[in-house]
Amino acid sequence: MKKLLLSALIASSLVFTGCFKDDDTPIIIEETTIINNNNGNGTGNDCPVVAVTGAITEDTTWNNDTIYQLNQKVVVDNGATLTIEAGTIIKGSPGTGSLSSALIIARDAKINAVGTATSPIIFTSTSDNITCGETAGTNLDENDRGLWGGLIVLGNAPCSFSGDISEAQIEGIPADDTFGLYGGSDAADNSGVISYVSIRHGGALIGEGNEINGLTLGGVGNGTTINNVEVVANVDDGIEFFGGTVNASNLLVWAQGDDALDIDQAYSGTIDNAVVVLGDFSDHAFEIDGPEGTADGSFTLQNATIIGNLTTENGEYADYRSGATGATNNIYAFGFKASSDVELDNDGVATNYNDGLLTFGAWEIVLPEGVTDVTSIFANKAETVTVTGFGSTATAVTQGANTVGATTSELAWTYSNTAGGLGF
Repeated sequence: MKKLLLSALIASSLVFTGCFKDDDTPIIIEETTIINNNNGNGTGNDCPVVAVTGAITEDTTWNNDTIYQLNQKVVVDNGATLTIEAGTIIKGSPGTGSLSSALIIARDAKINAVGTATSPIIFTSTSDNITCGETAGTNLDENDRGLWGGLIVLGNAPCSFSGDISEAQIEGIPADDTFGLYGGSDAADNSGVISYVSIRHGGALIGEGNEINGLTLGGVGNGTTINNVEVVANVDDGIEFFGGTVNASNLLVWAQGDDALDIDQAYSGTIDNAVVVLGDFSDHAFEIDGPEGTADGSFTLQNATIIGNLTTENGEYADYRSGATGATNNIYAFGFKASSDVELDNDGVATNYNDGLLTFGAWEIVLPEGVTDVTSIFANKAETVTVTGFGSTATAVTQGANTVGATTSELAWTYSNTAGGLGF
């Protein structure tokens, strides 16, 4: 069926010329009403599409009876708050490099995205045939990645940067776009609320080897609320924490192309109750880096269930690198290959382990076929530093007999649970 347009373009296009830091690009809104929206699953919902690009510089609300289409980068800036109603669908347009689409919450701006278990807020691609009132389309799956950019939130909380600079440009945003700056000295900085949000099919390429994460958190402070978030089929990492102090709970990452949960630059918050389901192209469930400058910080990652991949050579439990400091507690893992490991990557992180700066609580692992000793999964790859007891907090269990891990029922609302058949 073809789309039937009520009008090719409703006459009242709106142009706001707010201050857009890098090139004074205005925000442009074009509204097109679509009858029997063939983007959807045949429900026949009339659902207007609002195309957005540029800067949002005053408080704005996006409603759940409309699809918002991100054309290139949309930046919430100048102290504005973007409120997104429960059940709202946001679709990112295709494009790479400077044309990649993303929603960026700049420093001092806020997002108020509060969905519900039955009406989550959904970020997806314009290729997705989902429409208003639905929680899933029918034409994309976990193997459809890189169809748009992602969600980026930037704050003023402390980060540890090389050279001890006070701010830096976030990964995924070109250096000449000053709205990409993050970092500062306010640990309690508040970037808003992200709750019951599903982010799907992102990770557009902006340069060689540089893709946008599903959810990027740069210098986000602990005044921010992040809970009940899933990322599905992103080219790069699922959720990456660049410094900051924000706490995050009830997270699910499925079929990312690189790492599921990635910690960098002395992130000092707590990640609690997380599920990772690796796909065919996934790398690590956890990749944990430490400070890049002299400023330090210590993360807590706890109560997580990580599910491996048996169908390809890809897929590891975790990699601890670059002087990481923090605690990883109560992890349940199954479905991994005999070649998968939990790795101390270098001398610096091995030294931190010996000094008690990097600690491991209970890990319960269903042993892969051919593995008989659970401690053999824990590998010290340091060149000159030896460690003792690495893996001693791990025990072998049979699948389903775990006493640690995520409370998966908290994530029963997710698309991943339904489409992936996880049975939460």
